[in-house]
Amino acid sequence: MSAPIILVSNDDGIHSMGIAALVDAMAPLGEVIVVAPDREQSACSHALTLHRPLRIESVGPGRYTVDGTPTDCVNLALNGILKSRPALLVSGINRGANLGDDVTYSGTVSAAMEGTLLGVPSIAFSLIGRGTFDFAIATAFAGRIAAWVLAHGLPADTLLNVNVPQEFEGATPRGVALTRMGRRRYGDAIVEKVDPRGRKYYWIAGEEVPFVAEEGTDFHAVHQGLISVTPIQLDLTNYRAFDSLAPVQGTWP
Repeated sequence: MSAPIILVSNDDGIHSMGIAALVDAMAPLGEVIVVAPDREQSACSHALTLHRPLRIESVGPGRYTVDGTPTDCVNLALNGILKSRPALLVSGINRGANLGDDVTYSGTVSAAMEGTLLGVPSIAFSLIGRGTFDFAIATAFAGRIAAWVLAHGLPADTLLNVNVPQEFEGATPRGVALTRMGRRRYGDAIVEKVDPRGRKYYWIAGEEVPFVAEEGTDFHAVHQGLISVTPIQLDLTNYRAFDSLAPVQGTWP
């Protein structure tokens, strides 16, 4: 029986320490193929490049770069580069959290979303921290949960968003929690400055945006020193809104 193919991508680029760590985690589990952006593509969301051609470059056995977004990488991998369908797609390990509402901006999560859309079980991994990152714990957990998904699969149209706290009061994470997406308290996240010529310019989200501390959320879990595992579904329909919106439907005109 041949080894399962595992596709690895990210949004930090092919040279990121995080993707090297993720490759190390997947190597014992199957044949690893890397298709990643040729440069950092953070916060690009689920963007697909349609306005220009994309170029693929081989940078080693089973290693490819794409001059596009994480979504481009996964789409090209599954529809052009790979000769056989992968058993699993993993994205990351991102340098920094992808929690709550941030997943809508995340290129890391979007790579996993594209894999899920194309029918491949997918997991996004992020390591919470700043400055120097130690990927040891995230790498170990990535191998563990990837092996579980390879053995058991995932529910249809569902990806896993994993956030690993790098450090909690000097200790390693003390457990794993299944969580739901949390919420941030968005407010004045714009920093306005003036350049030497007197023209205004802006930084978006220049400061840390606080979160709503609700039990059961990914934010709450990681701040309790737990690894957060959030199952995310592709169907964004708010079914609870159907009753309140019922008056809008009917015949036209």
